Amino acid sequence: MKIKLNKTLLAVAALGAFSVAAHAQSSVTLYGSLDAGIAYVNNAGGHSAWLQSSSLLSNTYFGLKGTEDLGGGLKAIFRLESGFDLSNGGFNSNGSMFNRQAYVGIQSTQYGTLTLGKQYDSVVDYLSPLSLAGQAGVVNLAAHPLNNDNIGAQYSINNSIKYESANYSGFHFGGLYGFSNDAGQFSNGRAWSVGAGYSVGPLTVAAAYDQTNTDLNAATNASAAATVPFGGDVKRTFGVGANYAFGPGTAGVLWTRTRIQGSTFGVSGLNARFDNIEVNGTYSLTPALAVVGNYTFTYGKTTGAGSTSSDPKWHSATLGVDYSLSKRTDVYVAGAYQHASGNIYNDGTDVIANSASIAGLLPASTTQNQVAATVGMRHRF
Repeated sequence: MKIKLNKTLLAVAALGAFSVAAHAQSSVTLYGSLDAGIAYVNNAGGHSAWLQSSSLLSNTYFGLKGTEDLGGGLKAIFRLESGFDLSNGGFNSNGSMFNRQAYVGIQSTQYGTLTLGKQYDSVVDYLSPLSLAGQAGVVNLAAHPLNNDNIGAQYSINNSIKYESANYSGFHFGGLYGFSNDAGQFSNGRAWSVGAGYSVGPLTVAAAYDQTNTDLNAATNASAAATVPFGGDVKRTFGVGANYAFGPGTAGVLWTRTRIQGSTFGVSGLNARFDNIEVNGTYSLTPALAVVGNYTFTYGKTTGAGSTSSDPKWHSATLGVDYSLSKRTDVYVAGAYQHASGNIYNDGTDVIANSASIAGLLPASTTQNQVAATVGMRHRF
């Protein structure tokens, strides 16, 4: 009887161990970030304003991500991620539930990752982490004017297939193709991008290219281009950047150029170009207290549609102080300033004057200057 009992216990224990091992092969994680504060804007549509703000420092979102071990170095993966406004609980992007990311795919330790769904392009993947808008848990106020290059990751691409290589001694590369899903118009509404990065010691460098073709029916279908808010028949962005870590800090520099062909700013036939030059830095004064900041000079040029050549310019600066109460919770004070000059459009009769609009997040100022400041709290889970 004693031997029989021990065999039974051994079988139960083995079954339990097998169950635990099987469970360990797959996992689903709930994660997210909540950001809320009180903000002041000196001019938003002609009036100063005090606001209860959401996501001025970093995005507010929640998501589910999961993996299943398929064996042989392969995993099935998925991610569903939704941004929302903490002030009212409403979803971003016209109420779409998973408006940031929604994809499923296969990951190989040897060959890289292939995914399909709604995803970010290569500019976001490779260049955004080298900007202040992609560092320090994301500083949205530091995005470039009008988010012209999407460094602020304010939209992602529908109907996309994406590949990201494995890491080869610090080097990795990837690309994305977004289908138009427009019957009879294969290129109308499509998007594609490529990028590469290399890290060695404290140095990280990267480059990326992105192109989106406007979908004329973007308001009524789910094409890749339906997610791009800037207008234009064709939008192209290219950039290079570098970051260098030293002790408790990092210093970075980034250049991007965005060209928009036709129908920019709602003017048919108007072309635009934006060059953004950013320098940024982060520094931890103590393990809990950090200072972040950047300066971006943006030089623009618009031509066509009967306009004389116009040269709009923006000077943008951001400064923030962040204090960690724990690994998941921090409080912050941040401010941003932008000065705009020049005209967007001028045909000798009609003039569209350039105006300040910090990071493309705040309503445009009625003057060429805008100042914003926020005090808030952020919690990650």
